[in-house]
Amino acid sequence: MEQPDWEMIETQGGFDELLDEWKGVERYALDTEFHREGTYHPRVALVQVAWPGRLALIDPLAVNLAPLSEVLANGSCAVMHAARQDLEILHRECGLVPTELFDTQVAANFVGFSNPSLGTLSERLTGKKVPKGDRLTDWMRRPLKPTQLSYAAADVRDLLDIADRLIEQLDRRDRTTWAADAIEEERTDSWTTRDPAVAWTRIKEVRHLRGQALATAQALAMWREEAAASDDVPTRNLLSDLGLVGLAQTRPDTVKTARAVRGVDGRNLRHGRAEDALAVIAASEGAEPADAESLRSPEVPGDLRSAIGLVTTWVKQLAKDLDLDPSTVATRHDVEMLLAPGPDGRLGSGWRAELVGDPIRDLVAGQSALAFQRGSGLVLEPRSTSA
Repeated sequence: MEQPDWEMIETQGGFDELLDEWKGVERYALDTEFHREGTYHPRVALVQVAWPGRLALIDPLAVNLAPLSEVLANGSCAVMHAARQDLEILHRECGLVPTELFDTQVAANFVGFSNPSLGTLSERLTGKKVPKGDRLTDWMRRPLKPTQLSYAAADVRDLLDIADRLIEQLDRRDRTTWAADAIEEERTDSWTTRDPAVAWTRIKEVRHLRGQALATAQALAMWREEAAASDDVPTRNLLSDLGLVGLAQTRPDTVKTARAVRGVDGRNLRHGRAEDALAVIAASEGAEPADAESLRSPEVPGDLRSAIGLVTTWVKQLAKDLDLDPSTVATRHDVEMLLAPGPDGRLGSGWRAELVGDPIRDLVAGQSALAFQRGSGLVLEPRSTSA
């Protein structure tokens, strides 16, 4: 039987020995497996790491991951794929995220891919197939099966090679800075904790509320987010969106009447949480609702509204011409943010400003114009200044 090329780290001593070597590595592949069902916070179930000559699978149920923070902070580069959720986990477990990051999925979006899976990248760039995992795998159950461990190891085995091939393509297309900016956005933004104060903006039904009902819904949403995080349960388990809106509209003052509200079932508001919800409802009496502007599209001036569709079409065409994922470049909402008074959003700085933000500003200022050319489509051209 062929011996695996990976080692299992299941003791603190083994992890400390691994860290000693890890601290001297300039670049490493990193991934995590986690379990999110039934909890508010994702639970890390396995950590995979690889560098030339070593591939290790770390059992976080057997070792304390906190010392990993020394590696994350030392300036070495973590190469990851679709790192958003992994960064959240690392921040929760270690208190920080890698100071240097290269995300192969983000980088791939700048060389002709559109949010590709690791399997797609591996097959296209290296010719190797990555085994598909079972979406129903319980990563928290021990012992882990050999098939699970083999799948986990495959996620980091060739990641450095994939990164090198992407870096070559980025350099060839002169897009290294663009990719670096996009990865840094992810590194600094993706792992931040959800702000309870704006939890209400994620509840679709709240958009239709006004006045006191809206103020109560906002207060309940903030309380639910904080309580769910404290109890480490999904927000829907504590109180469903429908139940939250129903409580905000009916404003019950007893546990019995609260439990009779549509959307509140026997699984909700347990262990004293019903009384907590009633206290929140009572405290919101007479409160003014928070500004609902964040739920609406930016208010683009009337004389520019007709330009939104045309500019969005030009952005999509430009992205296609440059072999870029359109959603990575700019969405319709991004265009509206730039055209509306106030903050410019994502198109106001960095690589997006260089590529589309500044040209759109020139268009609005009358310094350029959109023209249609047969065979080329929409073209942004400088306006002639001659009389």
